[in-house]
Formats: sequence, C-alpha cells, structure tokens
Amino acid sequence: MENIGVNWQLVVAFLINFLVLFGLLTAILYKPVLKMLDERAAKIKESLEQAEKIKEQTSRSEEQIKAAVEAARKEGQVIIAQASQIAEKIKEEAKDGARKEADAIVIKARDAIKLERDKSIADLRSEFSNLTILAAEKVIKESLDAPKHRKLINEVLEQSNTFKQN
Repeated sequence: MENIGVNWQLVVAFLINFLVLFGLLTAILYKPVLKMLDERAAKIKESLEQAEKIKEQTSRSEEQIKAAVEAARKEGQVIIAQASQIAEKIKEEAKDGARKEADAIVIKARDAIKLERDKSIADLRSEFSNLTILAAEKVIKESLDAPKHRKLINEVLEQSNTFKQN
C-alpha cells in the first residue's frame, strides 16, 4: 500500500491518537455532558410531575371552594328564612300587643263611662230628692224631716228599678 501512498505507521499513529482522544473525550467530556443531560431530563420530569400535582390540587381546591360557596348560599337562605319568620312573629306579637292595649283602653273607657253614669244617676237622685222635698214642703206647707224623706224616695226609686229590670 505504499504504492498508493498510504503510510501505515502514520495511519496507526492517527488511529492511536484518535482512540486516545476518543477515550479522553468520553471520560472527560461525554460522560459529564451525558450526566448533565440526564439530570436536566430528571428535573424537567420532576417539574412536570409537580405541575400535574399542582393542577390536581387546584382542581380539588376549586371543587372545595364551589362546595363552600354553595354551603354558604344555602346557609344564607336559611338565615334569611329564619329572619323572615322572626320578623313575622314580631309583627304578630306587635299586633297582639296593640289589640290588648286597645282592649284595655276600651275597658277603661267603659269603666269610666259607667262610673260617670252611676255618678250622674246618683246626682240626679239626690237632685230629684231635693226637688221632691221642696215640692212636698210647698204642698203640705210644713217641713218634713229631710233624711227620712230621702230614704223614702230612695226606696221608691230602687223598687221602680227592680220592676224595670224584671
């Protein structure tokens, strides 16, 4: 092969140089680069897994928030219903209180009217007794005993009241 211009010693030297360089590059450069690429791939895989976990947690959190909002909405509706019932109850109690107060006022007014009527009747009886005594004095021209005469008139009036009631 020397005829073709190939120098075997030179080819063997190039081959040895190539293998030494290849071995050095593999040991010094290739393995650390490969290790760095594997670590980077592992970090990327780990980041993707964490992103997936975060996505799942976010999904669960959203569901929990929706459930909490729904529960709060229901609780709010219950509170509103209770407030409406309490308001209605207070309204009814106020109406009952007003009715009782009105009834008490009517009873007081009736009592006052009855008292006034009884007083007026007593005043009329007294006045009637006095007029009757004066009239009787003028008719018989002598003075009657006023207390006896009043007693007599009151008895007559009471008897006439019992006849009217029956």
